[in-house]
Amino acid sequence: MTDTRKAVLHRMVLADHICPFGVRAKQILQSEGFEVEDHILRTREEVDAFKAERGLATKNGRASGREKVD
Repeated sequence: MTDTRKAVLHRMVLADHICPFGVRAKQILQSEGFEVEDHILRTREEVDAFKAERGLATKNGRASGREKVD
C-alpha cells in the first residue's frame, strides 16, 4: 500500500490573466503523482491579501508545510 503524496497549491487565475507558473506547477505535481489541493485566487484583492498574509513580495514561490522554500 502506498501513501498518496499531497500538495497544496495557491495560484492566480484572474479574468484577464492566468499565471503560467501556477499552471505549470500543477502539471508537474500531478505528473509526479501528487494529489493537488488547488486554491484559485480569482481577484486582485485575493492575490494581494494572500501576499500580505504571508509577507511575500511576489506571488511566485514554493512552500514546504507552512514555510516558504526558496
